[in-house]
Amino acid sequence: MSNPPAAVTLVERIESNSGLDPLVERFRPLAEALVASPTRSDALRGKWLGHALHPLMTDLPIGFWTSALVLDLAGGPSSRDSATRLVGLGILSALPTALTGWAEWATIGQREQRVGVVHANANVVALVLFTASWRARRRGADKRGKSLALAAAAVLGFGGYLGGHLVSARKVSSRHPVFELS
Repeated sequence: MSNPPAAVTLVERIESNSGLDPLVERFRPLAEALVASPTRSDALRGKWLGHALHPLMTDLPIGFWTSALVLDLAGGPSSRDSATRLVGLGILSALPTALTGWAEWATIGQREQRVGVVHANANVVALVLFTASWRARRRGADKRGKSLALAAAAVLGFGGYLGGHLVSARKVSSRHPVFELS
């Protein structure tokens, strides 16, 4: 294709950016330790489910945070407490979601790991912003909390795009061998 979309060009640059390799090397021992136990690896990578657990787990924080944003934008003052709780639930569900992602990351190639560390870092930034949003809401600074949540959602969208690229374009995910035959 002579003029790929800007997002495709960006991902290609990330994939070929050897400047990310020191970051990949920094996280590799942690990810490898996470999957060192076959039982833990199988559980985190979704062997018991027949395919990767991480994409399924991402629905939790994304769903909680998206629901909070909908309440922020359309729910009115009576929905403030619910939105705050939803942001908090998203924060709580982010850690197990990240663990399943790191378990997948431990088994993929260098090019994909480069994208994976940018994906993970974007998600960490989003998590920090959502945590700041939750704290602001708890202090009664609802406008600030909503603004932080909107900023977090934008960063989360970028991280999600990269995660989608890994699964859709690069076919990174665990799957049961029966699916390899069909």
